[in-house]
Amino acid sequence: MMANPEYGEITRNGLWSNNPALVQLLGLCPLLAVTGSVVNAIGLGLATTGVLICSNLAVSLVRRQMPEAVRLPASVMIIATFVTCAELLMKAFTYELYLVLGIFIPLIVTNCTILGRADAFASKNPVLPSLVDGFMMGVGFTAVLIVIGAIREVLGQGTLFADMDLLFWPSAKEWVIPVLGADYPGFLAAVLPPGAFLVAGLLIAAKNAIDAGIERRRSQQVRIVPGAKRVRTTGKIT
Repeated sequence: MMANPEYGEITRNGLWSNNPALVQLLGLCPLLAVTGSVVNAIGLGLATTGVLICSNLAVSLVRRQMPEAVRLPASVMIIATFVTCAELLMKAFTYELYLVLGIFIPLIVTNCTILGRADAFASKNPVLPSLVDGFMMGVGFTAVLIVIGAIREVLGQGTLFADMDLLFWPSAKEWVIPVLGADYPGFLAAVLPPGAFLVAGLLIAAKNAIDAGIERRRSQQVRIVPGAKRVRTTGKIT
């Protein structure tokens, strides 16, 4: 069993240092397939985050009762249960968005992000840290989804927040922002899979450049301790 991790470290890992989409590069299939718009990204992100939190909670609760030999199959069954719940909720309340996301909602069962957190973290840590880990990993994944969706929607359609009524109330239809004007012809490549790969690659490159810059500044810092220095002498002074 691992020692209880610091919550600040869990937060940094989920949002930046170990972001599942930008660092671990897990769950890329749905990330690249359905991020053609912000509403799709939010819908998939919320479903994934909910499953992450619930599966981490359940796996952590039964971690001492699960033998090593059946840990992974049991985790898959737990995740499949919560994915089914998420799927039924989407069918009940956001059916049109569910039709848009299609097969990528059931595919959350095989999402390596969720399987990885259940096996690597929740199965070795108490309930509260596991909940926080699931939440922060989900938020980090959803944030990347939204950024990619926003960039692709603006470049592909010239709008932002289009079709938000699929997820929120009907008045959300007025949230759409014509960023590039009503006469924008659209850029088809941005909403196709090649556009998703390009945007994701640029985001990963930007994160790596930021990390390299931070590390370079840290290495160049010279620590200067103010005040007088105490010198210890040994031996007998005559």
